[in-house]
Amino acid sequence: MFRLDNKIALVTGGGRGLGRAIALAFAEQGADVAVTSRTLEQLNQVADAIRAHGRRALAVECDVSDSASVAQMVQTTLNEFGRIDVLVNCAGVGWAERLAEMSDGTFDWIIKTNLYGTFYCCREVLRGMIERKSGSIINIASVAGVKGVPGLSAYGASKAGVITLTKALAMENTRYNIRVNAIAPGYFRTDMNAAVLDDPEAGPKIIKRIPMRRAGDPKEIGGLAVYLASDEASFVTGEVYFISGGEMAQ
Repeated sequence: MFRLDNKIALVTGGGRGLGRAIALAFAEQGADVAVTSRTLEQLNQVADAIRAHGRRALAVECDVSDSASVAQMVQTTLNEFGRIDVLVNCAGVGWAERLAEMSDGTFDWIIKTNLYGTFYCCREVLRGMIERKSGSIINIASVAGVKGVPGLSAYGASKAGVITLTKALAMENTRYNIRVNAIAPGYFRTDMNAAVLDDPEAGPKIIKRIPMRRAGDPKEIGGLAVYLASDEASFVTGEVYFISGGEMAQ
């Protein structure tokens, strides 16, 4: 069960953190994987790790906040693999700042990357999925998309948009046998969160509000993504899966 043999996956933000973990989990379960981000050196390392599992890999530089860059990246992937069966939208930015002090540019950057980037990638990949009447899209949201977290108003707004976008796309595309779901992580130890988790003042406060009293390991998200990408999840669409160490149970 949960094998991804003969599937082609595209993972944005695949050079590090959760995206890297998901890309490698897909490869372990038999998928060929294209990874994309703005840092080619990291992508090449992940691509080498995918090939070490005996799978085909492609590393493509892309800025998901730029629709032209996304269109070019998707076309490059299609030229290499012929189709995209699974899309994971993991590329994103995190930023903590109270809204009253936030500039227009910072707010635009967060929304453009996290929400517009998901929109651009979904739009480009959906066209081929609709034509083939098959596909799975997994959008990475956040618990901040449903909870009010001080300092994360813009980030939370972007992820709330991803959640609503996920549900609407699921409803629009059931007729084409395309499933669209979201994973909403809590705090995971990634490059994005390391500084705040290691902060002697903020870190303990964050861990204290997680019932399991620890941050997640990126490897712990891979199995859920594999399930949602697999044929075993054929009756699952429009869902949001929280993976937060119990934070969302409170």
